[in-house]
Amino acid sequence: MDWKYTLPDVSCAACVNRVEKVLGDMPGVESAQVNLLTKELRVTADEEEVSASVLEEKLRSIGYPGVKKDDQISAVLKIEGMYCAACSARITKVLERLPGVESAQVNNLTGQAKVLYDPALVGRREFREVIEKAGYTLLDEEKPVEKEAPLLSGELLLAIIFTAILLVVAMGPMVGMPFPEMPPLAYALLQLALTVPVVYVGRRYYVVGLRSLFQGAPNMDSLIALGTGAAIIYSLYAIFMIAQGHAHFAHQLYFESAATIITLIKLGKTLEEISKKRTGASIEKLMDLTPQQATLLVDGEEKLIPAEEIRRGDILLVRPGESIAVDGVISSGVSSIDEAMLTGESLPAEKVEGDSVFAGTINLTGSFEMEARGVGEEMMLTKIIRIVEEAQLDKAPIARLADIISGVFVPIVIAIAVGSALLWGILGKDLTFSLTILISVLVIACPCALGLATPTAIMVGTGRAAQKGILIKSGTALERAKEIDIIVLDKTGTITEGKPVVTNFVRTGSLPEEEILELAGSLERMSEHPLSKSIREYAPASLPVENFENIPGHGIQGVLSGKKLKIGNERLIPEAHKYLPSDAARLFVEIDGVLEAYFEVEDKIKESSYAAIEAFHEMGLEVVLLTGDRQETARRVAQELGIDEVRAQVLPQDKSDIVKELQKDGKVVAMVGDGINDSPALAVADVGIALGSGTDIAIESADMVLVQGDLGKVVSAIDLSRKTIRNIKENLFWAFFYNTLGIPVAAGAWYALGGSLLNPMLAALAMSLSSVSVVTNALRLRGVNIKEIG
Repeated sequence: MDWKYTLPDVSCAACVNRVEKVLGDMPGVESAQVNLLTKELRVTADEEEVSASVLEEKLRSIGYPGVKKDDQISAVLKIEGMYCAACSARITKVLERLPGVESAQVNNLTGQAKVLYDPALVGRREFREVIEKAGYTLLDEEKPVEKEAPLLSGELLLAIIFTAILLVVAMGPMVGMPFPEMPPLAYALLQLALTVPVVYVGRRYYVVGLRSLFQGAPNMDSLIALGTGAAIIYSLYAIFMIAQGHAHFAHQLYFESAATIITLIKLGKTLEEISKKRTGASIEKLMDLTPQQATLLVDGEEKLIPAEEIRRGDILLVRPGESIAVDGVISSGVSSIDEAMLTGESLPAEKVEGDSVFAGTINLTGSFEMEARGVGEEMMLTKIIRIVEEAQLDKAPIARLADIISGVFVPIVIAIAVGSALLWGILGKDLTFSLTILISVLVIACPCALGLATPTAIMVGTGRAAQKGILIKSGTALERAKEIDIIVLDKTGTITEGKPVVTNFVRTGSLPEEEILELAGSLERMSEHPLSKSIREYAPASLPVENFENIPGHGIQGVLSGKKLKIGNERLIPEAHKYLPSDAARLFVEIDGVLEAYFEVEDKIKESSYAAIEAFHEMGLEVVLLTGDRQETARRVAQELGIDEVRAQVLPQDKSDIVKELQKDGKVVAMVGDGINDSPALAVADVGIALGSGTDIAIESADMVLVQGDLGKVVSAIDLSRKTIRNIKENLFWAFFYNTLGIPVAAGAWYALGGSLLNPMLAALAMSLSSVSVVTNALRLRGVNIKEIG
């Protein structure tokens, strides 16, 4: 169960961490996530173990008296028995009719429905009632969705055997196969006996299909039930006539057509289910990455324990070749780790003591000890899987047309079938001809192809993106990325490395370079400023410092080896004005009143940024640099990278206004950023893209997350979006084309033009292949080339 709260009193990152930790430690709580920007808290919990009111009381007890639970919550329901777009449309309709349900998103591909509702008005009991009344099954939360394919192997084999024998009995004499002479009635009863096991195998079509038909919401099962049922009923009538002495009715039996239709559709569904499972293979691979066991260190002793028993704070031993079980920090040792599954980066990451490591990644070289920091729902891998699964539940806008058509498709097909059969009867054709028309139209129509066109491609596309380190949160974001006109880039941490480094050291006085560096490095050791860190790394030293003073906005000063040293800007050292202005930031060094040197410090541009900007231009995108940095610095970076437009010295609260300004002419704008100051702009952009190396707030506000924090991944995301939407359009075209062509042919249009009449068995084969072809086309995305930088 998912609950949402508003926390007006949460005000800092420390507050967020405290709330998430306190709630995360409560029994029954799977995860708790706070968005500092929107002040929203989302909790996933087992409502049988913990209630919403208990959570509210806990929050008030730790200092959040203003906590307010939102009336609406969301839940993901597992539903068995959905096989076509009409099924999902039916379930969507019955759920949304319930009082208290705001929306329901149903995906027949995954067998799930995401429902947004008010728990005070409606709940799981009502969901179960309407779902089961509609002819489907609401599964228990702990029970996995059982797809049809694994259950079919024995039954499908039975259907194939009996259908093959039936075809020999019914069709053999017509093609010259030797067959013993039999009385007409015995011949007809033999065909009936061979048909019964096949009808049993296809019993679901009659149970669910007829129930749906009587409830006024016919689906694909209804079409199959009506088509084969008509053939069987007419054949039973023929047996009755044979028994009355009319032997010529032995040539008007349709048992073999009914059995063949059921068997072919069962075979097609089996192939479809196998293909559909392959669409989710990317997520299954991610789920299988973590090991089942891990080595726990207790007082120096090694103990092998199940991975699910690992707790936060446990010390684990990871040997070469092993997968890491949970997220954590290396406490002892060094190693190279393959993080390709997480970041898409093929080169191993070098890790030392204090570095973070993640569940599912593979230790390549040295053994190390690590402290568990993120377990269960807190792991990066778990969050990735959840984001991708939610995206696969979401429907892209392009799917709406298919949904609308699917909702009325089956009734229209039934009307066409009945109307065509009656019309041919009026035109003078016999009952056998009209019956063939009726069965062919009912069987050839395929709402499945329409329903599968979008979700299969989205499932494969988002799974492929996750393997590349790109997390797409919704189908809407995936579709919208294809339409991007302008891409807005934050500078610090997005285009640049996000940490300043010394790029040049210039002496302006008489002291030796070695002495200046030793004094400067020692003094900077006392400061935690990011610029101080860059000088410490450039000139490591450890002379003792006396009378240290930090002067905010100016710099630092102190006494070292009897010398008075100042390091800072021109406000601290007025003589520095003669070395300004400068493109790069300069930190000046004054020793005993003399300006002896200055450091040039820059935030270096990432190597991937050059190729990424070039790729954006090749894609026809306009690139805008949006930063709070100085005009001079921003323009220098833009000129070096070939960026089209610069907006510099922009306050955080104004970034979103600039994005809105760019959207005014109908342009689709994407924003790429990584900091808290980027969050408002990420939220208002048509597509917000956050770097995984950035803040949690930026990630929460974005539509896509790049795990590696590499700008080149934006290129891959846009390219994948374009190729996925193209695939969806191909699928929809085929689905519409197939039905637009197939139904008229089955209705006799081709016959009216001088062609032959469509055999119902061929219609069943065509229907089965149409669904399989749509899924197979979506699977092509697994191997399609995606633009990559670096």
